[in-house]
Amino acid sequence: MLTPTGEIVADARRRGVGAGAFNVITVEHAEAVVTGAEAAGCAVILQISENAVRFHHGRLGPIAAAAKAVAELSSVPVGLHLDHVESDELFDQAAGNGFGSAMYDASKLEYSGNVAATARAVARGHACGLWVESELGEVGGKDGAHKPGVRTDPDEAAQFVRATGVDALAVAVGSAHAMTTQDARLDHDLIARIRDAVAVPLVLHGSSGVPDDELRAAVRGGLVKVNIGTALNVAFTGAIREAIRRDANVVDPRKYLRNARDEMAETVTRALRVLTAAA
Repeated sequence: MLTPTGEIVADARRRGVGAGAFNVITVEHAEAVVTGAEAAGCAVILQISENAVRFHHGRLGPIAAAAKAVAELSSVPVGLHLDHVESDELFDQAAGNGFGSAMYDASKLEYSGNVAATARAVARGHACGLWVESELGEVGGKDGAHKPGVRTDPDEAAQFVRATGVDALAVAVGSAHAMTTQDARLDHDLIARIRDAVAVPLVLHGSSGVPDDELRAAVRGGLVKVNIGTALNVAFTGAIREAIRRDANVVDPRKYLRNARDEMAETVTRALRVLTAAA
């Protein structure tokens, strides 16, 4: 059975470790994440973004059903999370498709608009049992919370959580989405200040670009849910490139998707061992 995301995050927070949340684009991603988590002996969160849904012709149901089926056969606890949702219509489909949580992203709006839209989403989500995450980084930031140089203000974060009722808050502390190198540096003093100001668990987006020692320090400092996506895609694409380099005539996708799935699984295992070694 699926495990609610909120339970996985709460348990990690109690134990002082990180809860790994990995982006799913294809069924191979879902299989790799669960396989990697089983090898690490850790709970894990499968997350499907609005961008991934758009890739699947705008249909949430098929990829959600595939991820759910993979999760339900796992030997470790697995949660299902709908990530970076800007569409109210998509957000309202989450609970009916097996998701225990969703991240509602109104960060492109001005602060007051972000608060109002997020509060409405939280009310709807809570009414159907969803654990709801949101994000805050730049007041009036048109490029969202993870525009380079943007940082979350601790006092605004506390105010935002009180005003919206969110269950978790993604914060901008130095990471960035879509990084393919691990050279981001986090603001650990800021992490501690936000942790002290905000009662709900903190979430780090863009974690693929953060070195292992920085991730361990961030978890020790108060970050709990750690989102990883690009690192899986780097492993996936690299394995496919290598397979085709070795045999330019290969046409059976199983011959290269198997290795790609295995590489992603190893990436998940390594990441979860880093996150759970933080305590």
